Amino acid sequence: MYFYCEKCKKQYPLNSRSYMCECGGMFHLHKDSKDEPVHEITIGEHETPLLPFSVGNLDFLLKMESMQPTGSFKDRGAYTLINEIHHLGIDKIMLDSAGNAGASIAAYAAAAKIDCTVYVPDDASSEKIEQIEAYGAKIVKVPNGRMNACSAVKQNLGDAYYASHVYNPLFFEGMKSIAHETYRQLGNTVPDYVFVPVGNGTLLLGLYYGFEEIGRMPHFVAVQSKKCDPLYEAFHGLPEEPKRTTIADAIRIEKPKRLHDMVRAIKNSDGDVVAVEDTDIVRAKKYLASRGVYVEMTSAAVLAGALAYFQAGKPDNYRVVLPITGHGLKR
Repeated sequence: MYFYCEKCKKQYPLNSRSYMCECGGMFHLHKDSKDEPVHEITIGEHETPLLPFSVGNLDFLLKMESMQPTGSFKDRGAYTLINEIHHLGIDKIMLDSAGNAGASIAAYAAAAKIDCTVYVPDDASSEKIEQIEAYGAKIVKVPNGRMNACSAVKQNLGDAYYASHVYNPLFFEGMKSIAHETYRQLGNTVPDYVFVPVGNGTLLLGLYYGFEEIGRMPHFVAVQSKKCDPLYEAFHGLPEEPKRTTIADAIRIEKPKRLHDMVRAIKNSDGDVVAVEDTDIVRAKKYLASRGVYVEMTSAAVLAGALAYFQAGKPDNYRVVLPITGHGLKR
């Protein structure tokens, strides 16, 4: 396996201290059929259930990623990322995160005895920061939002490996497992629709690459808040509007680095992008809780998006998967 630049195709080893190509291109992962994944570090990651769930006449399947060890879907990416770099002998990492990715990577780093520092925006959830610190990671709070945290960590890497869930393709490699797992759970068939909350796009692109390997593609519908919807604007060809703070903080990404890849994934799946009001997200969270499913706001955005998309109804035979990305106890 190796990284290669999306623009000039230059190759980089997996243990490279470069996090993007010198030409400015983002890394992608090349993997041969003979490349075997490493499974040295585990904290109990597992297959998550598909839970049948109905809202009025609409029926969905909730993919319960909130049941992963740290309470979010990002354990899948962290599992693959940390296993590979631990196998390569890397013992010091840094990253930036608003919460879930930081908690997942910090947890696996703790299990692998890797020194971990997480740069977080100073308005990140106190519960998520507490979780990251509980795993022994060092916290650096950065003012003025998520993008400043990203800039700050890149300026202070030193000899540390940048274990980014956005820049490092090993994280996306781990995310592909959701697609393969869902495919098996549905009797080796592909769902008709998958709704995905989108900030940096790790889940959307992981699912896209996974179903691409399977050889069949569901329709992907990305969901964003109307207060911060760069993918919605790009996909629909709309002018950029000033971004505001949304209650769904995990998808509050003003300028996602892989925006072009996300637009391509949506178009290649004959999918769509919807933007919902924060009030609809809150309403969806309350409804899920009233049915026994306690989720963070970003997970509730998925249900809000699906209800908006299918407001005129949907065929009964459509299988629609809604990933529940994070547990409500995380905020």
